Amino acid sequence: MGPCWKVRVRELLALLTALAVVLIGQAGTVGAQAGKPILIGASISMTGTYAKLGNYTRDGYLLCAKEVNDQGGLLGRKIEFVIYDDRSDPPTAIKLYEKLITEDKVELVMGPYSSPITNAASTVSEKHRKIMVASLAATTSIWERGYKYLFMTISPAEVYMEGLIELAAERGLKTVAIINEDTLFSKAAAKGAADLARKKGMRVVLHEAYPKGTTDFSALLIKMKALNPDVIVAGSYFDDAVATTRQMKELDVNPKMFGVTVGGDVPDFGKQLGKTAEYVYGSTQWADNIPYPGAKEFVQNYKKMFNREFSYHAPAAYGACQVFAEAIRRANSLDPDKIREQLLRLKMTTAFGDYQVDARGFQIAHKMVLLQWQEGKRVTVWPPQLSDGKSIYPTPPWNQRR
Repeated sequence: MGPCWKVRVRELLALLTALAVVLIGQAGTVGAQAGKPILIGASISMTGTYAKLGNYTRDGYLLCAKEVNDQGGLLGRKIEFVIYDDRSDPPTAIKLYEKLITEDKVELVMGPYSSPITNAASTVSEKHRKIMVASLAATTSIWERGYKYLFMTISPAEVYMEGLIELAAERGLKTVAIINEDTLFSKAAAKGAADLARKKGMRVVLHEAYPKGTTDFSALLIKMKALNPDVIVAGSYFDDAVATTRQMKELDVNPKMFGVTVGGDVPDFGKQLGKTAEYVYGSTQWADNIPYPGAKEFVQNYKKMFNREFSYHAPAAYGACQVFAEAIRRANSLDPDKIREQLLRLKMTTAFGDYQVDARGFQIAHKMVLLQWQEGKRVTVWPPQLSDGKSIYPTPPWNQRR
């Protein structure tokens, strides 16, 4: 064998050695990765204006994580949530999602609670090409910005009061007054209610906004009392829904129907208001009497894990997590573009309800329901095919109640 062949053999051996080192290194990395949990980041409103509903959102994520892990995890790995408190503040959420992605190195993100905070936080996830499954953002305009990596799982804000307006129109009611918090979701929900009412031939006699954090609604309620509308709609969250209802009693405001967009579905609405909550309508994305697959098990497992009642925000977050997990399984990857492709084509029914989106990532399948407080319980009264009771109408004046 000549000198040139010896050189070539040495070069080949060196190449094979280098390749072996690379392969061993990759195997070690894969092995380490397999034992490492998939980190999923989220900011949640655990304090501040949206705290009550934000905490239900967190519960839904944590229950989903437990069940996914009990079933073997995703892609052979456990999942683990990294959750921070955004204090119900959009700018804080922006900072937290930046921290989650750049410092904590989360591989996936889920949405925060509420449209205003999701609208802000999604600017960060989009910038970093991270899929955000937005479990509790309902405002249509969020999906009109051309974002590629943002997906919606609940019904849009504009239809929250569809059931209330439908029932009012069936009873021949003619006038509606609308108030709303001056934030993204509430404005969209209020506008949607006004548009639905006009389509039904009803007249909107008042449509006014109030600043976030308002606690005194007396001026608005006195104005409404003078107009004497058949229906009052409050584009609210929990705290203002409670305050508005309580002050309606104090000022003897007596519409034939009164509904709130968010808050009336929360167990503490009845606990805080007692009999004052009676006859109030609340919109909800979910009710435990609807036979979605896994819904009964969700109720049982939630109460076992957290030992308390909940509003739809918990199953909404849980269902969004189920959707995300299924898309990842089908993609067989954490690559955002592969997951995106699956989320766009996915059609499924979770414990929360139906999921399907259009090309914007905008939900087109999930349905709202309407409940009414009756004898201290939340009774689903619309749509008829999903109801477990009939609405009590008209709402009796305050001075005629027991």
